[in-house]
Amino acid sequence: MTPTPLLTRKELDALLGGAARAWLDEALAEAAHAVPHPDTAPPDGHAVPPWELRYAAAGRHCGLEHADSVRALLLIEARAKLPTLTRLYEQGTAAERRAVLRTLPGLGLGATALPLVEDALRTNDTTLVAAAVGPYGAGHLDPHAWRHAVLKCLFTGVPAAAVHGLERRSRGDAELARMLRDYAAERTAAGRTVPADLHHVLALTAPGPAAPKAPAVPTVSTEES
Repeated sequence: MTPTPLLTRKELDALLGGAARAWLDEALAEAAHAVPHPDTAPPDGHAVPPWELRYAAAGRHCGLEHADSVRALLLIEARAKLPTLTRLYEQGTAAERRAVLRTLPGLGLGATALPLVEDALRTNDTTLVAAAVGPYGAGHLDPHAWRHAVLKCLFTGVPAAAVHGLERRSRGDAELARMLRDYAAERTAAGRTVPADLHHVLALTAPGPAAPKAPAVPTVSTEES
């Protein structure tokens, strides 16, 4: 359930067959061509930019296991802005929404795409929740929202390992510790088991040495070498 790392263009080329590589070449060229044009919603239901159609078809042409990586490359190549991302997210399948969330760290949007993360955290789709607590969510959710995101992972069964920067943000967080204890007490009182990850996260909230500087947010490269 923890997302696998997104692949670079070079890594994809080593895994895809000739037809899939050719399709990806064409798709990225269409995405690059879209960059100079205004990033606005299509004027009607039929005028969808060609690369956005490729975005939806990525799994069919390159394999479901590579679809997130292909979609991330397309979004970065097109330099997708918030209106496009919001449209792709709202109109897309769960897999297409997940790819939007996973690509956010590489698009330089600041906190403007946070509503997409917040929407994902309101769902019970574990793949969306896991993507929402990745690097972008870890970097932009405020402490209150982030704590509730951690609890959402425990509630839905998303592994704590999916929460980017969990150890750093949990250290010394007394409020998170209180919330975890309350949640454990509620589960116990209801005769339900307490998720094993809860004890792990609770242990991380203990005060410790000053947290190390957060690592740089990873990006996805479209370079072939």
